[in-house]
Amino acid sequence: MGFEAGDAKKGANLFKTRCAQCHTLKAGEGNKIGPELHGLFGRQSGQVEGFSYTDANKQRAVHWDENTLFEYLENPKKYIPGTKMAFGGLKKPKDRNDLITFLKAETK
Repeated sequence: MGFEAGDAKKGANLFKTRCAQCHTLKAGEGNKIGPELHGLFGRQSGQVEGFSYTDANKQRAVHWDENTLFEYLENPKKYIPGTKMAFGGLKKPKDRNDLITFLKAETK
C-alpha cells in the first residue's frame, strides 16, 4: 500500500498538533528544531541550508515524494536509522495520506 490522496483539512490539524512545534512550511520561515519544509517535494534528504543533519540523514539520500514520505512518516527511525527526529511516526495510513496531501499544497 502506498500514498492515496487524503483530506488536507485533517492533514492541517495533524500538522498543527504533531509537526508544527519543529517544522515550518513557507519560504523564509526558517528552520526550527527540524528543517523548514518549504520545497520538500522533489528535494533530497539532508539538503536544507543552515540545518545540521545527522550523517545518516544526509547519506540516505532519499528524494522526497508522496510514496517516500508515506513510508518515512510511519516510522522515521526505522526508515532512516540514526536520524535525530524524535517523532515516533503516524501508524495509520489514513493519517499519513491526510498529512502528505496537506504538505503537498502548503510547501510549494
